[in-house]
Amino acid sequence: MFLPVTREEIHERGWMQPDFVLVTGDAYVDHHSFGTAIIGRLLEKRGYKIAVLSRPDYRSCEDFKRFGRPRLGFLINSGTVDSMVNNYSVFKHKRKRDEYAPGGEAGGRPDRALIVYANRAREAYKGVPVIIGGIEASLRRLGHYDYWSDKIRRSVLLDAKADLLIYGMGERAVCEIADALRDGFEIKDVTWIRGTCYKAAANPDENKFIQLPAYDDIIKSKKAYAESFAVQFKNNDAISAKGLAEKYTDTVWVVQNPPQPPLEPLELDEIYELPFENEEHPSYKDAGGVPGFGEVKFSIVSTRGCFGGCSFCALTYHQGRQVRGRTRESLLNEAKKLTEKKDFKGYIHDVGGPTANFRGPACKRQTAKGVCTDRDCLFPGVCAAIKPDHEEYLNILRSMRKLDKVKKVFIRSGIRYDYLMADPKCDAFIEELCRYHVSGTLKVAPEHVSKNVLGYMHKSSKKVFLEFAAKYKETNKRLGMKQYLIPYLISSHPGSTLKDAVELALFLKEYGFVPDQVQDFYPTPGTLATCMYYTEMDPLTMEPVYVAKTMEEKKMQRALIHFHKRENSRIVAAALKKAGREDLIPILSSHKYHTRRHK
Repeated sequence: MFLPVTREEIHERGWMQPDFVLVTGDAYVDHHSFGTAIIGRLLEKRGYKIAVLSRPDYRSCEDFKRFGRPRLGFLINSGTVDSMVNNYSVFKHKRKRDEYAPGGEAGGRPDRALIVYANRAREAYKGVPVIIGGIEASLRRLGHYDYWSDKIRRSVLLDAKADLLIYGMGERAVCEIADALRDGFEIKDVTWIRGTCYKAAANPDENKFIQLPAYDDIIKSKKAYAESFAVQFKNNDAISAKGLAEKYTDTVWVVQNPPQPPLEPLELDEIYELPFENEEHPSYKDAGGVPGFGEVKFSIVSTRGCFGGCSFCALTYHQGRQVRGRTRESLLNEAKKLTEKKDFKGYIHDVGGPTANFRGPACKRQTAKGVCTDRDCLFPGVCAAIKPDHEEYLNILRSMRKLDKVKKVFIRSGIRYDYLMADPKCDAFIEELCRYHVSGTLKVAPEHVSKNVLGYMHKSSKKVFLEFAAKYKETNKRLGMKQYLIPYLISSHPGSTLKDAVELALFLKEYGFVPDQVQDFYPTPGTLATCMYYTEMDPLTMEPVYVAKTMEEKKMQRALIHFHKRENSRIVAAALKKAGREDLIPILSSHKYHTRRHK
């Protein structure tokens, strides 16, 4: 049974009113890949009455009255993706498709959905607690650079006029908030919960909270903003982090409590074994379903967190750097349930998480003292404290392959090849990867090859990628398998000059790689690279960073990666002239050569 989505379904359950109304910008999919479903089912298990208001009509507050006045509050998220990223391309063009809407139809989710929904909920019922969470809240929890308005915006807590903001993985926090409200606490007094931000009238205890540069300072000074971001970046671990306080006026402060500890394996098992329907709501059938669900329906989430540390990714800001994995038993039980679905075709599409081959904390120090704040786990190389080991992950994959009705178990969520190559037993993993878990192509993410750019990305060297590519090629050849390696690349990343883009183009030509996906750098909230983009300095060193900001140069850097395309010939030639490399025009802008995928 799905959680109720209409007033009639509320009454059918014998409820006079729900305890909480869960508001989301996504279509309602009762599956653990969707935060709304997780929070809803978790609170339901704890005895709370939950209703789901999915993709509400935001033009008035009427839809927010659908279930009547919630007894304890509104829980609001904008959806799986930040609403501005969901609605606009990197070039700020309106997207024509919404993967998390019925039939993929765009236009039903407002810009800055979290703010719009929270204000509509406040209009609908005065005095009802409004609590915001999810990715949009998490990444915008303090003053932040907003690419679409090209300015520093306030904490979304203030613009949404919400009572409380949950950041990071919200399961523990939302349960603690629910219990506090049930026990009679007023929402204004619920200020002690980890993983939350609240509004205060005065600066909190300076011994417990670090005072960030004031909002007035960070909108006036890029240096002040960079300094503020650096402090936030280094205080994002449950063990080592202090709370943070950001001043807006003498009587308005946004206070961030330290993060919640990561959920441990048995806790993750409990979350992912909640009684989900594992289907999209049947009301979407006529529209053709929810496209985004198709990508994950037969996939299994095995881990949370990532110690990869890529500067362009907000994952560590949201899920944290401490990785935790579900138990083997829980994963196998879910796999068995997938095989029992009527539309299961024999293929498990993925067993992974932010990074498929991470299974637990990077090292023992992390669990005892917290993550390091002065170094990365994998950059510039794999830390000596890390002991890479893929045996547990391999055993899980082997067990899944043996299940009845399973033809193939794919790995699609990404392999960190630098971590893999540091494993003394990497050959065994690569062989099983090629033999059993790849379908024609393996997508990996070197992102770039220039030492300069990789440094700003916090990614491993070109040398490591080439070593992995060689092993992958040799293994497939030995197995008699024709499988290809497809690199993901990012153009115009902070630090990338035209010279760096030319270096990447020459690399692709030399080795015969034809990139499947190229992403122009997208300055999304909460990333180290976005701070670099806005401030033109590295917040961790305060050194200047070159940033390509003109549309002309962005197009040039992208065209150089796709130099093999005929339509890019003219812009490639112009880019080479600008870079002072006219000698390369016959090489990179000619269509008489043959490119091939790297075998």
